Amino acid sequence: MTKSHRVPADLFRFTTAEGAELHTAVLRAFGLANERLETSLALDDVQLRLKDVGWAEQVTDEELTKSLSALRQWGLVESTQHRYGLTKHGEAAYAGVQHAIQTLTSSGALQTAVLDAIADRLTELQTPTKRAFAALMELEGHVETLQTNTARFNADLQRLLKEEHDLATFQDVKRTTITYLKDFIAGLDARKHRIRDAIGKIPTNVHEQAKEGAGLFQDEDWLRQRTERWLNLKAWFHDTPSKADELQDVARKAIVQLLRVLDRISEQKKRPTNTAADFKALAHWFAKSTEDEAHELFNAAFGLWPARHAHLAHADGELIPSGEPWANTPPVEVSPQLRTTGKQEHIGSTGKIRDVEHIRRNRREQAEKERAELEHAWRQIQTDGPVRISTLTSLDHDTFHRLIDLVGRALGSDPDSTGTRVAGTTDGRMQINLRNARGWATITTQKGTLSGPDYVIDVQSR
Repeated sequence: MTKSHRVPADLFRFTTAEGAELHTAVLRAFGLANERLETSLALDDVQLRLKDVGWAEQVTDEELTKSLSALRQWGLVESTQHRYGLTKHGEAAYAGVQHAIQTLTSSGALQTAVLDAIADRLTELQTPTKRAFAALMELEGHVETLQTNTARFNADLQRLLKEEHDLATFQDVKRTTITYLKDFIAGLDARKHRIRDAIGKIPTNVHEQAKEGAGLFQDEDWLRQRTERWLNLKAWFHDTPSKADELQDVARKAIVQLLRVLDRISEQKKRPTNTAADFKALAHWFAKSTEDEAHELFNAAFGLWPARHAHLAHADGELIPSGEPWANTPPVEVSPQLRTTGKQEHIGSTGKIRDVEHIRRNRREQAEKERAELEHAWRQIQTDGPVRISTLTSLDHDTFHRLIDLVGRALGSDPDSTGTRVAGTTDGRMQINLRNARGWATITTQKGTLSGPDYVIDVQSR
């Protein structure tokens, strides 16, 4: 039976008390220092760290001391010889803030790349190796990612179905979401069976082998946690029915729901009006209108306008005085088409419908070509371990462009405690680990030469 831990009453009081924004910034400053292995900070150090977490306002020493005193009172910060550091409760509060921000700013996704990664790690665990511990940890991480992203995606989807949208917006969302769900369902079945077969081939003592291979101490809690997470994995893919089966059903039902909502919105837009109600409303307007207004309303409602050629004018109207009787003015030529068609000009026959099959074929070939180029680029970029950028001398321009995009994503992320920056592609297939290095790199492609810092990179598929 899993033990339930009670959350301390003051753990998150700093987020609602007076000065909550400053309290949160101070806590994040300590959390950032902890990630850099700085366990205690002086008052001046805290001032500097506030700028690192994006606090732009000037904070006096008195305001900062008051905030630190409040955090100490809530048990989040401890003080020794005018230096401050996070307590265990403070570390938990910081982790809670980070998780909350990540949840609020992220959206769920159903990634087939995560399913492939789960299957690959299971295949690796079928034969015990020194990497058994790392493979097991990676496997649990992928399962947790799948579970979290699925829950968020389902919540986002339900909000999409509940919220009101105009037709144009919902059509756009519908097209992308339904296509996304169909692609995911198409690949889920085969991946689901592959994972289920792989689970059946895993040795029963895989956790013991992983623990021994990693040189861990005897830890019953560790084995208990591994057992619980293994049961969660089996619930997802091995049990009957499994959570993956339920996910497949949810995705199919979501497609039907999206189509129904779209039909309902479309029906509301094109639903015919009630003629009797329209005439009653028109009669009500007539009853309240003046004589002149009634004439305008009659013309607007029934379209009985004057003769259709009355808008035609003489070629040079300035030659005819405005007060001249119409019987004395020269006639205006009227096209014979106006009587039969209501229009001046002759309208030709409708043009033939173009055959767009060749356009579709060209687009399909273009998509296949782009896919092949992408696969080739990923194979060229992928490394067998950490390498310097300066050693990559045989890249074509398109591949080099994708590498620079990955490097840019990594530079835009925060470094971990070792100084390594991690980023990935949008589809989750490739991951880059980047570290700073001394030196300067110059890379030449067909379209020019680029010089910059000689980073150490490690690009791997996930």
